[in-house]
Amino acid sequence: MAPITDHPLRYALSGELHARPFPALGAPSRAVFLAIKQPSDAATRDRAADLAHLVQLLDHYGAPRPDENATHYYGVMGKYSLKWEQHTEFVTYTVFSKGLGDRPFDPAEFDVFPDYWLAAAPGGRITSALLRVVPRPSDDSMIDSQLRDWFVPESLAVASVLEGAAVVASDFRIDSAGHQRIAIFPDAGTGDRRIGRIVQRLCEIETYKAVSMLGFSHARDIGPALNTLDTELSELMAQMRGPEQAPEQTLHGLLDISVALETLAVRSAFRFGATEAYRAIVSQRIAALREERFMGRQGFGEFMMRRYDPAMRTVVSTESRLQSLSARAVRASELLRTRVDVERSAQNQAILASMDKRADLQLRLQHTVEGLSVVAISYYAVSLVGYLLYPLAARLEVSKEMLTAGVTAPVVIGVWWMLRRLRRRLG
Repeated sequence: MAPITDHPLRYALSGELHARPFPALGAPSRAVFLAIKQPSDAATRDRAADLAHLVQLLDHYGAPRPDENATHYYGVMGKYSLKWEQHTEFVTYTVFSKGLGDRPFDPAEFDVFPDYWLAAAPGGRITSALLRVVPRPSDDSMIDSQLRDWFVPESLAVASVLEGAAVVASDFRIDSAGHQRIAIFPDAGTGDRRIGRIVQRLCEIETYKAVSMLGFSHARDIGPALNTLDTELSELMAQMRGPEQAPEQTLHGLLDISVALETLAVRSAFRFGATEAYRAIVSQRIAALREERFMGRQGFGEFMMRRYDPAMRTVVSTESRLQSLSARAVRASELLRTRVDVERSAQNQAILASMDKRADLQLRLQHTVEGLSVVAISYYAVSLVGYLLYPLAARLEVSKEMLTAGVTAPVVIGVWWMLRRLRRRLG
């Protein structure tokens, strides 16, 4: 029996599920994270430039190059390990190294990326972070002391994650060197792969949080335009109630508003859709950490609920408002169309009444013309008959005038009868 034929994409699709493994990271260690995004049209960027930029970094360290069409890479880069991922709008670089420096969150750790390489980046930095993986001390008060030194207490978020596998902390602020700071305190029994998963999820939370905030910025940018269009649409609909407003002027105003709303909708559709997707990923990654309160401090979920969720609700509200304004413009167009139809119907009725009046006048005029036609035709018919009967006038001993008078009535009656019969036949 011949073996079954595999679908051409079977192995490729199966391999995609395992193409982005979590890194294995022990404690103590540190990581440097960088996400690069083009300022505009990032989804349609030249992705070959991303790959070329990665190759430039690998060549700097003499590391093996990725495949030509690679969308992810993991390998040894000198004394470091590099994880590179290409996403819809951005690319991320995560560099892992063993051991800890003498200075916590030392900005010099970012020197793993050469200055000339950073200057040649195909885009700008959307976020960067320094991660410090420190073995969890036996006394949690030591963790509290370190967190006070490393982070801003007012915005510090700390949580015990994965049933006590580690304690994670961050204040989600940009430090003086331009980086976020994230601390991980894994328990002694936590394996390297589990630590790697925690680090990866924390990097994803920071990345998708930063990218989703672009939707909030866009919502604030289009807010004044929506306010103006809302006012114009309300005034236009109020003017539609008065008879003095010409439908042509209203139509031009509605067209201008509809075009402006459609332009905003097209410009905002991708950003609002992407923001919702990124927000969902942030929520999923936080939920996957299964965090528990640590020493009475707020966790990552609570921090996002207070600081991040209001921004996302603003995005949702702006998107709903844009859709509502578009729907109002459509309803206003329908109302204007109804008003024009009613006015047109009234005009058509006036035209039909005028046509009926004209038809009645035409009928009367026709009857008048028919009477005149009988007189005219009878006049000529009497003359012809008179000429035919004049030779008999002497024999009948009557004058021509009397003969003409005698034949006038029969001729008139005959002409009237003939015209009447002709009209009936034509009708």
